[in-house]
Amino acid sequence: MKFTIIAKEDDHSQNIAGKIRTYLEDFELAWNEEEPDIVISVGGDGTFLNAFQKYTHRLDQTAFVGVHTGHLGFYADWRPFEVEKLVIAIAKKPLQVVEYPLLRLFIYYNDEREPETYLALNEATVKTVEGTFVMDVEIKGELFERFRGDGLCVSTPSGSTAYNKALGGAIIHPSLPSIQIAEMASINNRVFRTIGSPLVLPSHHTLTLKPVTQFDFQVSIDYISTLQKNVKAIEFRVAEEKVRFARFKPFPFWSRVRQSFIAD
Repeated sequence: MKFTIIAKEDDHSQNIAGKIRTYLEDFELAWNEEEPDIVISVGGDGTFLNAFQKYTHRLDQTAFVGVHTGHLGFYADWRPFEVEKLVIAIAKKPLQVVEYPLLRLFIYYNDEREPETYLALNEATVKTVEGTFVMDVEIKGELFERFRGDGLCVSTPSGSTAYNKALGGAIIHPSLPSIQIAEMASINNRVFRTIGSPLVLPSHHTLTLKPVTQFDFQVSIDYISTLQKNVKAIEFRVAEEKVRFARFKPFPFWSRVRQSFIAD
């Protein structure tokens, strides 16, 4: 099996990463940054997102596993004191994977250049560079509403516990193939109205945003922020690709939710 490690820059994470590499090479696993069978993230959820974005071109061939060296993360199953158990599991146990849905977005431009396309593990957000964000929101090609506010967040089920939750969105189990739209400070008064609640779309529905008053936007995909100019439309859908998590022990999602947001 070929592996690589992506670690946070702090000394603790780097030391853990070095220990994992040494142990795995002692088991005669091959270090390979170009074509890894498994990518080990050492850090937090941000480190995991970085690892995911680096290998979006080979999601059907690469699985991910995380070691968290800070606060409990949703993507990092293992803790530093469990490193030896993880190494033995990788080296000796058959690789079992769990697949979860992703978000695919397409950005189209008024000058008819080729659209840009991105994959998100957590979410994509769209905001204006300045002024009020005004977008026509279409679902399955039909106008749903004209949104006014600060912006919109479109998340995966895996990302529903992140920014989406902070915006009042629902937590969705990551096995459900869907996307969720959450509003950022919508304008609602006698003249302007929005639905005012999150929307969950199934895998066969598409969401399209079409600019009304401005055409330059700040679009963020996971941790990557881009300035998009002269935008004609932005389309979101459940991606055909899926992220593959290497599972060597149970992953109790609702227990993780409780530990993160409720338990002392």
